[in-house]
Amino acid sequence: MTGFASVSHENELVSFSVTVRSLNHRYLDLHIRVPPTFVELEQDIRSLVQQRVARGRVELTVVARLKTEAPVELDVNETLVAALVKTGIEATKRGWVETGLTAGELLRFPGVATVREITTDPEAWKAICVCISEATAEVLTGLDRMRCREGEFLFSDLTGRAAAVKELVDRLVDTAQAGDEALRDRLKRLIGDLGIGGVQTDPVVLAQEVVKWVARSDIHEEVARLYGHLEHLAGLAEAAAPCGRKLDFLLQEMNREINTIGSKAEGREVGSLVVAAKAELEKLREQIQNME
Repeated sequence: MTGFASVSHENELVSFSVTVRSLNHRYLDLHIRVPPTFVELEQDIRSLVQQRVARGRVELTVVARLKTEAPVELDVNETLVAALVKTGIEATKRGWVETGLTAGELLRFPGVATVREITTDPEAWKAICVCISEATAEVLTGLDRMRCREGEFLFSDLTGRAAAVKELVDRLVDTAQAGDEALRDRLKRLIGDLGIGGVQTDPVVLAQEVVKWVARSDIHEEVARLYGHLEHLAGLAEAAAPCGRKLDFLLQEMNREINTIGSKAEGREVGSLVVAAKAELEKLREQIQNME
């Protein structure tokens, strides 16, 4: 489900903004961006998002600037530096370059050094972190509101298509019943033809064969399960809990039942009704991919 929200805040310690957007995705895919100074907040922010969002690609960005100048620390990636120096020495030996790498050249490589501001006042730093966390919760609430509005439209479309599927299943049942009656009449005529020309037939065996033919076209079990799936779908869609993945699985089961009905049921319109039902189920599946 899609959504967007943004919050900006400023006080005597810090000015910052928190922006979040969500896009459709089958799973939860989080992308959190925070300034190096606040990297320790990333895990807390990630936990807040996971508590509020169960599905979708979520991009949350924090932009912040401290009001007072703070001392900085330079975090050096020693492993990367060692690898670069070794490569520089090897390049010099082979005559590719005239001199080795200087300190300035090393520091210009991406990832070699990270500048991190530090605070000398633990209480001020705690207040800043609390402020950013509260703003993150606020922006996620705004995201929820926007996603809920989209969910209302999805729910309306979902219930409408589910009703269309039920109507098609009802028509399939009627068509299948008419097809069963036509099958019985056809079998009776065939049995009658077997008695022509002095061909001897065993009535018991013939009756057993008729029962087998009729049983092969019996779709009552599949129809009962399909109706149950439709009721389950309605219950999940009305619930407040995230249901996208459950609905996705339910649609797979419904599609399987429709395929079985199509292979068993008798009747001229069975094929076209099955195609129409599968088309509606596919439209349902596409919408459910966007649901929380």
